[in-house]
Amino acid sequence: MRYGNALREDIGSSRTTPLIGIYDMYSASIAARHYNGFFVSGFGFAASYYGLPDIGFIAWPDMVNFAERLRLAFPGHHLLVDIDDGYVDPEVACHVVQRLERGGASGVILEDQKRPRRCGHADGKLVLPLDEYLEKLNLVLSSRKDMIVVARTDATEEAEILRRAAALAETDADVVLVDGVRSVEWIRRIRKVVGDKPLLFNQIAGGKSPRLSLSELTDLGVDIAIYSTPCLFAAHGAIEGALADLKMADGRLPDTGETDFVGVKGSTELLEGNISRHHRDHHPAAV
Repeated sequence: MRYGNALREDIGSSRTTPLIGIYDMYSASIAARHYNGFFVSGFGFAASYYGLPDIGFIAWPDMVNFAERLRLAFPGHHLLVDIDDGYVDPEVACHVVQRLERGGASGVILEDQKRPRRCGHADGKLVLPLDEYLEKLNLVLSSRKDMIVVARTDATEEAEILRRAAALAETDADVVLVDGVRSVEWIRRIRKVVGDKPLLFNQIAGGKSPRLSLSELTDLGVDIAIYSTPCLFAAHGAIEGALADLKMADGRLPDTGETDFVGVKGSTELLEGNISRHHRDHHPAAV
């Protein structure tokens, strides 16, 4: 299957395509019941795999291995992978892109940050000189075949945001992302400057960007929306609540027959779907 083209077709539809941020195989198993596209968030992966913030700790073999496991369990889902700055070196970035494409990833996001890097919605971001980033981006573009490449800028100064967005739109990248967009008006300005190039918008709870519905994003001309951390943050809250309840109950577990508490049966049924998905015709999940 040509995974890049499958995502490319959805991007070309009249509606904003949502990709849900997942952080491990279990969160992906739940998300697959509701959406047919995943975003492998660097924030979520750094948190779940290393227990560390999203400031550059991710090693590329770990990310590649995770993407390969996802594709094996979810043969029909879109899979967009955050590769940060391409792990610094342009040749490493090209190697990672080729590995991910062979492993079944639909696309990657490559940012223009320089080290020390930060989450796109954090303060203190630094960016490479534009020519240096474009050289890396063009090498990555020449190394891919079908895979989608999202060119991302983390510029924060207003004139530089527009300059870089326009420059990225002139490349062969499939999609442009300006991360940390602070207002609807700025989405409109970026949409105008990138012309016909597809536009991606990143939403993260508590981040710098406005909270917008898919209908609102469609009206603004946004082609893809990535939701970086809904599963991670939901799990955080649910685990805190469950353990507080367990402590209050003096260690007595809830009765799964009387509550919405997930037990062995429900969890096993969820995970069995990752096996049986290979033995039936694939029907994409609802969006």
